[in-house]
Amino acid sequence: MTKIVFTLGLVLFGQALLALSLVSAQQLLVPRNMPFGVTGPPSPVVAEVASRVGLDLTSYPSPSAVTDAAGRGELYGGYVSSGSTDTLIIVPAKSFFAQTELEPAFEAAARKLNQPVTVQTVKPLAASDPVGAVTSLLLLPLLIGGYLAAVLVFKAAHGVAAAPWRAAILAGYALVGAVLTDVIAGLGIGAYASSHFWPLLPCFWLITAAVALAAAAVQAVVGKIGTLLVALLFIAVGGPPAGGLGTYLLPVYWRNIGVVLPAQNAVTLVNHVLYFGGNDITTPIVVLLLYAAAGTAVIAWFGRIRPGRTAARAGSGPQETAATADGPAATPADARRRRIGFLVALGICAVMQCLFATTYMSASHAPKADNLPFGVVGTSPVLPAAQKAISLKVTQYSDEATAKTAMDEARIFGALVTSGSSTTLIVVPSMSDLAPLDLAVRFEEAAKATGQPLTVQQYAPTPLVPKDPFGLVQALMLVPLLIGGYMSSTLLMSATGRAAGRWRAAQLAGFAVVSGLIIDVIVCYWLQGFPSHKFWITWPVCTLIVAVVAFVAAVLQKLLGPIGTLVTIIAILLFGNPSSGGATGVPYLPAFWRDLGPYLPPRNGYILLHHTIYFDGHGTGQALTVLLVYLGVAGAVLAFLDWRRPEAEVPTDATEAAAMSVPIGAVP
Repeated sequence: MTKIVFTLGLVLFGQALLALSLVSAQQLLVPRNMPFGVTGPPSPVVAEVASRVGLDLTSYPSPSAVTDAAGRGELYGGYVSSGSTDTLIIVPAKSFFAQTELEPAFEAAARKLNQPVTVQTVKPLAASDPVGAVTSLLLLPLLIGGYLAAVLVFKAAHGVAAAPWRAAILAGYALVGAVLTDVIAGLGIGAYASSHFWPLLPCFWLITAAVALAAAAVQAVVGKIGTLLVALLFIAVGGPPAGGLGTYLLPVYWRNIGVVLPAQNAVTLVNHVLYFGGNDITTPIVVLLLYAAAGTAVIAWFGRIRPGRTAARAGSGPQETAATADGPAATPADARRRRIGFLVALGICAVMQCLFATTYMSASHAPKADNLPFGVVGTSPVLPAAQKAISLKVTQYSDEATAKTAMDEARIFGALVTSGSSTTLIVVPSMSDLAPLDLAVRFEEAAKATGQPLTVQQYAPTPLVPKDPFGLVQALMLVPLLIGGYMSSTLLMSATGRAAGRWRAAQLAGFAVVSGLIIDVIVCYWLQGFPSHKFWITWPVCTLIVAVVAFVAAVLQKLLGPIGTLVTIIAILLFGNPSSGGATGVPYLPAFWRDLGPYLPPRNGYILLHHTIYFDGHGTGQALTVLLVYLGVAGAVLAFLDWRRPEAEVPTDATEAAAMSVPIGAVP
């Protein structure tokens, strides 16, 4: 029992750390000391914006100097003051979210001060990457591929962490993984132009190799526990401050932490090669090379140099030295089995890396609304004009109150209300992080084209909290809930040596209750990620999500053994999480992912969690039913198998099992 309690406590710690890292790093994405260029006489518009937005202003001698700096990726934007008509320079490729913050702020300040301003775009995003998500999505297969390569090669070598050939194998796999990711994301999915295939390939290789070699080095220094240390350092702590949406939108402490870790340097390297012609990439290359070089040096020391010195002092021969470095001397049959083991391990890693590159990228790289639920009151020429640019599923309502009732019940993402000569677009920021902006842009363009006045108004039944202005928190907190679910089952399997037991369901249910409470406390009270009056109703929702995933994992592990963990990861994270819709919303998913989501726990868990907090539980009937069916069926199957099907012990090491459980999904 002590071992079980300790094991579940370890899972709770990792789950809490992941929730704290993910949510605190990305819940409040606002400019913080953001590099911004100015030129010309001092502008009251810049002063007005800078008093409210965290900008680090740098003066340039001319407009062309500001534009050139922006084109090199040094600035998030710029302002040219001329006295008559000013120019705001925006850089979407640097950060789409920064653009959505800076452009409205400057336009509002210019209107307030009666200063004409035009907008100039430098380095626009590609049509295949309209919200700048590709860079952070590429990080997933590269980071996790390198990590898994180190873990699985370590396992295949039976715990020998630093054999002389380890660095060569990992570097070779890193090249294979880089090619696979480049082929899938670029040539296959088309997330970026084929002309970037060769410039990005060495970047991908360096990123994967840096992570793999550094992970293997940590394993060599501290042994099996090094696998978990790397997972915590590079993924749980290093992943959230990667800054895929813009490093200067992160809290300052997270930005500073990320500077010394591979993930943030990888994001900067890929982004600047993809959009800025490879400018200003020296620092990330140096950091990643240092990780790769240090990892190689440590592997060489533990795998060849130190054993050689030990053998020299002991007077042993080279054959004995090699046996010491590689483990016990092996017969030809053992060596052949070991080679097969390495090929199988690297094959599994390649499959996982391909899946991470395929699923998240295909689901999220180019969100585009399809049949977005939308309400209409009255008639206006603005609607058909807007529908040329955005796909809407239109429902007619008799009046504004009825349309707002539909918003209260989470049935529509917005509404166009026409009364007399006034036309108002109402958007619901708590429904989606992207839809309010998307609707506003399309309808404002349509109003301008038709010569109609248009007012944009926000409406939310339960307003978003100040610490979550974009409504990202529920998608962020879903990830540790999912991971905690299958990690609890996996580590219990390792701790007990069996995939299930007669008290396993009760143990997992108890863990789910405590786990849901801890995540609820961290996100609600510590990080203030959603309204505090929703704390008590959110706890059972979190508990249900964890329990469903834990029970499903336990059944799969009972039926398939340790490979059940891998199947769970594929089903829950590689297919379930991308199909959840997340903070952006289901209508922005491609058809395959939109149709798949209702059958898997993550989308139903997200809808239940999100709608419970912001829409008083409206629209959660189907999601709750699906989750309860999963829980009931999995619980019944687990109980039946426990009583009717005896099983042998499962030879799984706890650190190995935990390592296989760590890979996480994409952040919204």
